[in-house]
Amino acid sequence: MEKPSTARIALKWGLVSAVIAIIFSTISMMTDLWKMSWLGILISVAVSAITIFMACKEFRANNNDYLNYGEGLGLGTLLSAVSGLIGGIYTYVYTNFVDNTFFSRAMDYQREQMAERGMSDEQVDQAMEMAKNFTSPGVTFLFSFLGAIFFGFIVSLIVAAIAKKSKPEMEF
Repeated sequence: MEKPSTARIALKWGLVSAVIAIIFSTISMMTDLWKMSWLGILISVAVSAITIFMACKEFRANNNDYLNYGEGLGLGTLLSAVSGLIGGIYTYVYTNFVDNTFFSRAMDYQREQMAERGMSDEQVDQAMEMAKNFTSPGVTFLFSFLGAIFFGFIVSLIVAAIAKKSKPEMEF
């Protein structure tokens, strides 16, 4: 039996992960669930862990029930890159063509949150000016793509350790 393609499995599960993320993002942006950032983080980590685990499970099933740590880590990281690329493109399209008011609503919400924490108007204005630099379409895409790879790598470190099953050493 030949070794399964890590890229093929990562692409398949990266697409699954991206579709789930796109559905959640759309619901979140349309219903203002994005204001509960902890929920988005929790769902993102759960989806990432589950899809990485499923990809590792598929790889093992196609590799005589073996998966070493490096293969699991690489598989999860590549899966996350695929998902992050697709998710970044979706976010770019959504925030620029479907709902181009999203960033202004998010900035207004942040302004309210800072004022509630007791920041002065000057501090709020300064913080908002800095935040504008990070809400351009290109920067948003770049941060979402790189963030997906980084957090996917972290999740892959854990999932690969759980899912690995090394081949036994040769005995003489």
